[in-house]
Amino acid sequence: MPTSLLLAESGSTKTDWCLLRPNARTLHFKTPGINPYLQTPESINHMLQEELGWNPKKHQPDAISFYGAGAGSIANQKMLHEALQHFFGVQNVGVQSDMMAAAHALCGNKKGVVCILGTGSNSCFFDGRKIARQHASLGFIAGDEGSGNHLGKRVLQYYAYNTFDEQLRAHFEMLFGSDLQKMLNQIYREPFPNRYLASFVALLSENRGHFMVENIVEDCLSVFFHNHILKYRESWKYPIHFSGSVAHIFRDVIENLCHQYELELGTVAQSPLEGLIRYHKRELVA
Repeated sequence: MPTSLLLAESGSTKTDWCLLRPNARTLHFKTPGINPYLQTPESINHMLQEELGWNPKKHQPDAISFYGAGAGSIANQKMLHEALQHFFGVQNVGVQSDMMAAAHALCGNKKGVVCILGTGSNSCFFDGRKIARQHASLGFIAGDEGSGNHLGKRVLQYYAYNTFDEQLRAHFEMLFGSDLQKMLNQIYREPFPNRYLASFVALLSENRGHFMVENIVEDCLSVFFHNHILKYRESWKYPIHFSGSVAHIFRDVIENLCHQYELELGTVAQSPLEGLIRYHKRELVA
């Protein structure tokens, strides 16, 4: 067992890094998100050099546990494994999906349906040891129902198609400007369009109670429930857990949908990080 562990929990927008050591303060760092579908090993290495803000040789960990968006496939795990080994100079590197991060953090060793609603979205049934069933994740173009990306697309559509009333239109322009062509260039020509689209969720979170806002949120989250949660027969037997910024912001809508479908709502966490820290501290030896 390792005596120190560098734990990373990465979404498409940000990565939280924690250096865990027995009987010592946990060190926390942040970088932009790491996604193997959107980045190369070279760009990951460059980003870590520029953004990590600590000297890995000064606090060299014995092992690394990395959980990330897009890290579910063997090919992507291999790429991330090699990139992290190269940057940190650590041989003991484990790479798992963000779905497993949420399962470990929210379920521990118990069974449950686990959902991620952040910049992107995903779901699975966790049997207490492994992900027993998981629906296909179609990514930010073809999937991501209920995510910040999905909600952001709807916000942009309402603005561009003149569906918003004067109040919401004015607030949108105050937050994001009125240059639609510039917005389209950001989506279609710049990196990380999913992050940019998810930024439009700010309009929704700042205008709760407006009927158009509530309709957008309920419609998008209902699509996630129908396409994912209600497809698991285990949803009526075990708690439904949620992780991610969208789940945190719109918890009340999730509660109402669970009540509507007679489902047991479990934990709703903005981030799986605290649960992951508890889960992995058991691995460390003094």
